[in-house]
Amino acid sequence: MTQPASATTDPGRNFLAVAEARAAILDGLSPVSGWERVAVRAALGRVLSADVIAPYNVPAHDNSAMDGYAVRATDLAADTETAVAVVGTAFAGRPFSGIVGAGQAVRIMTGASIPAGADTIVVQEVTRREGECVFVPPGQKKGQNLRHAGEDLAEGSVALAAGTRCGPAELGLIASLGIAEVSVRRPLRVAFFSTGDEIASIGRPLGPGEVYDSNRYTLYGALARLGCELLDMGVVPDRPEALEAAFREASEAADVIITSGGVSVGEADFIRDMMARMGEVAFWKLAIKPGRPMAFGRIGKAVLFGLPGNPVAVMVTFYQFVQDALLTLMGVSPLPPAAHFAASARFSLRKQSGRVEYLRGRLQRQGSALSVALAGAQGSGVLRSMAEADCFVVLAEDCTQVQPGDTVYVQPFHGLL
Repeated sequence: MTQPASATTDPGRNFLAVAEARAAILDGLSPVSGWERVAVRAALGRVLSADVIAPYNVPAHDNSAMDGYAVRATDLAADTETAVAVVGTAFAGRPFSGIVGAGQAVRIMTGASIPAGADTIVVQEVTRREGECVFVPPGQKKGQNLRHAGEDLAEGSVALAAGTRCGPAELGLIASLGIAEVSVRRPLRVAFFSTGDEIASIGRPLGPGEVYDSNRYTLYGALARLGCELLDMGVVPDRPEALEAAFREASEAADVIITSGGVSVGEADFIRDMMARMGEVAFWKLAIKPGRPMAFGRIGKAVLFGLPGNPVAVMVTFYQFVQDALLTLMGVSPLPPAAHFAASARFSLRKQSGRVEYLRGRLQRQGSALSVALAGAQGSGVLRSMAEADCFVVLAEDCTQVQPGDTVYVQPFHGLL
């Protein structure tokens, strides 16, 4: 069985292992400062900057978990059926105003307050009703089918902790507490641009040797889904003065800068040198495929990620390294765990040892068995493979081949992309 990515690095190569690269990126990052109060609906996707405290007990009163009859447990016989008189009805929002006395019962609906005197709910399905009398079978337990005040949340307790990213369930929980506004961290400001003289903006014909700029649109989608405040700086040509101006503008306006292209070792690849001259740089040849060249550092107050130029490599490095860094800067705590699970390979492949490979795959379920096939051509420039895939197949550093039927680990796109 192939194992998840190793955290070791081959000492004979200047490559950093995946786990070490992730740890090095996340170490020292802290959430951006600044917060604001927003209405509950506007909090979707935002990160709480302060705990949400329950202003009262939830539920606010003892209530019935089932439709049935509210009775006194002491009135029920242990071995035989018990007849009790029905003296009223309790609805959710319209409680029974009297007291349940000896030999009495109140018809009760789910969510209705428990009438005074009653301590047990008998579900209607097991009872037998004859006129104003209901017959309760033996075997009932005191306190059954009863929800106590504060059972979900006690008054003054933390309903949602600071660092929680609000989804639909969180919005509903906040609203259930009667809270109209919450404190959230300000949006993370991210500047991004593509580099390269061969990169053409969409909407005009391609010139000789040009390719359309897909990476900026991929990054826009990934960043917009995270709720970042975006500064799209377009395409910057491979000229040092143009790159310096772009970096200076971005570092003054944003918390994070993300570039694509220009981080390799070609004559026109200036990102690494520019980072070193303008700020701090840690340049890695990562032990992965695709996406080996990736730069990480700072320019001014801004964190910078220099991603590769190939479209698939951009997506792999973004989701394996950048996204958790952005969530950390947004104040998300704890970070959501990466989902990996085993599947049976439906492909064969030879692989170079010493690096983690991220293949694009499609999952298939037959009964309880899960298998994965490759999604088209696996080149780092074949963006279609990402569009056709629903998971990454993660092959560990020490894996050298995969045969049909072998167990491999997959990372589903659902919840990731």
